[in-house]
Amino acid sequence: MLKKILVCDDELYILQAIGRVVREEGYGLITAEDGEQGLQLARAEMPDLVLLDVMMPKMSGFEVCRELKSDPSTARIHIILLTAMGQKRDIQEGSQCGANDYMTKPFSPRKLRMRLHELLD
Repeated sequence: MLKKILVCDDELYILQAIGRVVREEGYGLITAEDGEQGLQLARAEMPDLVLLDVMMPKMSGFEVCRELKSDPSTARIHIILLTAMGQKRDIQEGSQCGANDYMTKPFSPRKLRMRLHELLD
């Protein structure tokens, strides 16, 4: 069965760049442009993995992550937070809200591919 990845970012070029990697690796792609839409799609589509930008309109990636991890029906979805904020406190908040991983932007497509396979294969 095809594994699905939801990419949630308010910057179109990031959505396109990550989307290309996701498709090239043979995963199904779902995209959202703000936190609220990302949360709704995660609940409706039940993806295997969510790549979440931290700073987004309507809801932050931290808030979306907390919501998904606190709901038993979505708690098992893997979450990678993507952000330009690489400070120690941001990484701590990411782990406190339940994220499986934290990647800082800009990130290498090769590292992203490796993490996708580590979490999904």
